[in-house]
Amino acid sequence: MKYLLLIFVLFLNSCLLEPQENANDQPESFEFAFLTDIHIRPDMNAPKGFQMAIDAVNKLNPDFVLTGGDLIFDALRGNKSRSDSLFVLYKNMVQQFNMPIYHCLGNHDLFAIYEESPEDKNHPDYKYGMFERHLGNSYYSFDHKGWHFIVLNSLDVTDDKRYRGSINELQMKWLKNNLERVDKSTPIVVVTHIPLITTWQFVNGGSGTRTVDNSAEVFQVFEDYNLKLVLQGHIHWTESGIVNNRFQFITGGSIAGNGWKGRRHNTREGFVYVKVKDDDVKWQYVDHGWEKERLEMQVQFN
Repeated sequence: MKYLLLIFVLFLNSCLLEPQENANDQPESFEFAFLTDIHIRPDMNAPKGFQMAIDAVNKLNPDFVLTGGDLIFDALRGNKSRSDSLFVLYKNMVQQFNMPIYHCLGNHDLFAIYEESPEDKNHPDYKYGMFERHLGNSYYSFDHKGWHFIVLNSLDVTDDKRYRGSINELQMKWLKNNLERVDKSTPIVVVTHIPLITTWQFVNGGSGTRTVDNSAEVFQVFEDYNLKLVLQGHIHWTESGIVNNRFQFITGGSIAGNGWKGRRHNTREGFVYVKVKDDDVKWQYVDHGWEKERLEMQVQFN
């Protein structure tokens, strides 16, 4: 009997001492939504359409939301009071997300850069100023569950007062310094409005590439790092690809479609939903129901 009791005690001790599988030891997983080209405005039923997207995201309950630029429509032609009101509308609406949101600058968010603007480059809100006054820095980084996220400002202004896709010299220096503090094995996500890479010109032709003009230089900065994903907007269509079996790029469609009037490039209004588990990234394009709602409203008013 004592012998049997000793065996039982030894067995119990071995169970207690053996490492148990703990949730904290499992690979980190998280989810986030990527909403780009929102083009919020007070008319065109845009607030209703954006609210439907917000409700759809809240139902999915991701860890956070990323945006891909063109948050408002628009500030390019200046008019401080109107442009301010658009940023205020955007800020009020995004407060309804149940999770943190990170903002990215798009071309329509640039203030007063066009020739016809009543304000000029001497205005304190010129170019990036209004965006930064309302929403913070136009480029920055943050970390989440072992992943490093970098949000870029992919816009600059030409001599003839138009926008162009470019990562300026000051930001390139910041990017290199930022990466020096990141372990080479850390998975990295880059967010940009103007694409760093796209198939647009191969499908549609034309001379414009719709990309950042120094994208090769940007990619060279990431050469020795674990770049996993590039999220981008601007084109209002959906595409994805894997480059050299190394990183994936996703162009994330649009919330507004063709200026809230329908599809653009036959891409339905929607957003990208990303699921990350350990080193693996999976995504889907989510139709938040705006096309159906928009078409039903057209029938009602015809």
